[in-house]
Amino acid sequence: MLKINEIYASIQGESSHTGLPCVFIRLTGCNLRCTWCDTAYAFHAGKDLTMEETMQKVETFALPLVEITGGEPLMQEDVYPLMDALLQKDYQVMLETGGALSIEKVPEKVIKILDIKCPGSGEDKKNHFENLELLAPHDEVKFVLLDRADYEWSRDLLQKYNLPASVQVLFSPVYDKLDLKDLSKWILEDRLPVRLQTQLHKVIWSKKAIGV
Repeated sequence: MLKINEIYASIQGESSHTGLPCVFIRLTGCNLRCTWCDTAYAFHAGKDLTMEETMQKVETFALPLVEITGGEPLMQEDVYPLMDALLQKDYQVMLETGGALSIEKVPEKVIKILDIKCPGSGEDKKNHFENLELLAPHDEVKFVLLDRADYEWSRDLLQKYNLPASVQVLFSPVYDKLDLKDLSKWILEDRLPVRLQTQLHKVIWSKKAIGV
């Protein structure tokens, strides 16, 4: 049984898959409380669904790309059989995880988007950096940046772990808090081999939109 906040189809707004039609499965619950969180509505609200009910709902959208997100999806043990079931149906599966829990049990074929928490989130002490050793070449590491201090912290972490050499690295500004022009300038000045991204779904609809 899974506690699910929502299942919907939208345009993928983040990662290197930005712009692609995608089904989102948002699981209820989160072990973090980031200062800039935009999905606090998923902390508690949700509906219990069986695996069969979840798969049936996903199939109604007839899209090949599925992202499991939250909250923190790895808090629910049944997320692992869900990922297996999706892979068996030949879906391309993405997992958005906050980085505080181990990804060791996540199926290798799943595209893991590992969200490293910067100091501006207030949750940087909870990063499980051992996850960086478990990433596959198709996985991605995301840094959500609140300010210049977050940028410098992330830049230094890239050098410490030699991340750009192994996986795709994403730098994303906190929406409406850090100007894209400023972040672009810093990346260019330092010649960082990272992908700048913004939350495209908020550009298309609005920063308050839910279920799109």
